[in-house]
Amino acid sequence: MTSPLLLLPIPRICNFQEGFYHLREIKLVLLNSVPQNLRFIAGRFRRVIKELGFKWDVVASPSVPTSEIGLVLRILPELIREPQGYWLTITPECIDILAHDEAGIYYGICTLNQIIQQTGEAVPCLEIRDWPDYPSRGVMLDVSRDKVPTMDTLYDLVDLLSTWKINQLQLYVEHTFAYRNHPVVWELASPFTGEDILELDEFCRQRYIELVPNQNSFGHMQRWLKHPQYTHLSEVSDSFKTPWGHESGPFSLCPEDPESIALIDSLYDELLPHFSSRMINVGCDETFDLGQGRSKQACDERGIGRVYLDYLLKIYQSLLRRGYRMQFWGDIILQYPELIKELPVDMIALAWGYEANYPFDEQGAKFAASGIPFYVCPGTSSWCSLAGRTDNTLDNLLNAAENGLKHGACGYLNTDWGDLGHWQVLPVSYLGFAAGAGYSWCLDANRNLDVRQVLSQYALQDTKGIMGKLAYDLGNIYRVIGIEPPNNSTLFQILQNPLIKIQGYSSLSPETFIHTLEEVDQTMIPLLKAQMIRADSQLIQDEFTQTAHLIRHACKRALLALEGDPTKAHLLRQELSRDLRDIIVEYKRIWLARNRPGGLVDSVARLEAMNTDYIN
Repeated sequence: MTSPLLLLPIPRICNFQEGFYHLREIKLVLLNSVPQNLRFIAGRFRRVIKELGFKWDVVASPSVPTSEIGLVLRILPELIREPQGYWLTITPECIDILAHDEAGIYYGICTLNQIIQQTGEAVPCLEIRDWPDYPSRGVMLDVSRDKVPTMDTLYDLVDLLSTWKINQLQLYVEHTFAYRNHPVVWELASPFTGEDILELDEFCRQRYIELVPNQNSFGHMQRWLKHPQYTHLSEVSDSFKTPWGHESGPFSLCPEDPESIALIDSLYDELLPHFSSRMINVGCDETFDLGQGRSKQACDERGIGRVYLDYLLKIYQSLLRRGYRMQFWGDIILQYPELIKELPVDMIALAWGYEANYPFDEQGAKFAASGIPFYVCPGTSSWCSLAGRTDNTLDNLLNAAENGLKHGACGYLNTDWGDLGHWQVLPVSYLGFAAGAGYSWCLDANRNLDVRQVLSQYALQDTKGIMGKLAYDLGNIYRVIGIEPPNNSTLFQILQNPLIKIQGYSSLSPETFIHTLEEVDQTMIPLLKAQMIRADSQLIQDEFTQTAHLIRHACKRALLALEGDPTKAHLLRQELSRDLRDIIVEYKRIWLARNRPGGLVDSVARLEAMNTDYIN
């Protein structure tokens, strides 16, 4: 039968039976060789039933009379053969969770808690058999493009993601770890300290999430190389060519300089002991300047791909000596498919891409044919978008899940970036996090997941069901414009670019932006009727209000660019200048509610740049 319950993720197999189990004062029994390991999980369940007025004692003795048992937690790998799998049975007499391992017990409790939170004291009888498609189901947060979250923000997010059965977290670091010997790099960034990571690692482990270190180690090192102490390690010091035009250096480390690998080695020595994970993502993506500077002769002689691979293998050997398994972004090696077969088979390649039609099928086939383990890495599409790109997000996440399974990917890493100021607020990313959690757990069961409903219930906790639809619809405003550039939105571009460039958008008309303003206003009308029960509900309302404000400003900025009447343009400039001042005041307040102050100045500077067009 169709499930009357809304669950995230939807279980693989769920069969309802006749009758109900009625909650009452009774016992929870831990039948495990080390019952102490299940106490935290038991506490998660007790917290839910406490809200209904019940307090269950937790015991570890099998001699408890059957009549006194309300819930039994048992690990039986010989019966539940799938790692992380569980079997949840609810009868009129008792609730039973059997699992392959401790993680399976945790996931069984997560599902049971979601059920009880919807049903109350009368819990429907059912049988659920469930296990994941992907052994590793992760989320990666960009903490290097200005926003460094507070510990409370991370704790809240980790707690939420774990209930959706996410089991890996990565914090993308370029310069935001407080390396002892390199304070000039991070002194203005409000970085994570070693103690921060130790505490977060422990918090994650309790919730069966592996906190995997992530330190870019080749490209994207401009935050280091711009300082005189490190500039000599750079590949280029001036302009270099990229697929989208010329950029200013420095950018990547020079792979031929022995000091480059020595620096990275020293970073690993300090960073890695703070993590219990034995994996690390070393980055090494987008090394576009390779061969355009100090390594040009080597690249001419051996080939760019070979020079790249040789440096990658140096990192690999360094980590192998330490007993770590290496993840790396696969975009560069995919440009040299003949070299993929030379990768060590204990590396993990990360196939990443963020558009709906990204070729995960083609790339997965290349890694699979070479026997290289790989993850598929889609994204939330939140960055460079203000409100997200809902349709693209869901299609991108589904595409990755489908083709990862097709070619045997061992992981699914959902990425959330912060390019160009990290202007999007965290709740904009919840839609992608929730959908990715469902698709990566069991694609068949979650393919048609009602994202609006699960977003309302499990992310934004709106008892009226309004916020999920509002976030979904606001995330599709980007489509109203009619132009959909890759990896960003036209509205975001309008805020980031000078008016003279916006005037070159010849296909856009004032009517387009007037219509977009109307769509935003219509979308935001229900906001005040929402009834979120989260502790930060007012902040979330403010965050979506700010997001809509930025979209409206983008529309009016475009209207200014297209305005031919000098008098009207002058008045609009004055209006936009005043509006921008209000935006920046609110932007700072909202930023500091979830994030550390480091990076705020840089992010706000991108907003302030717009005023140049208003005061001239």
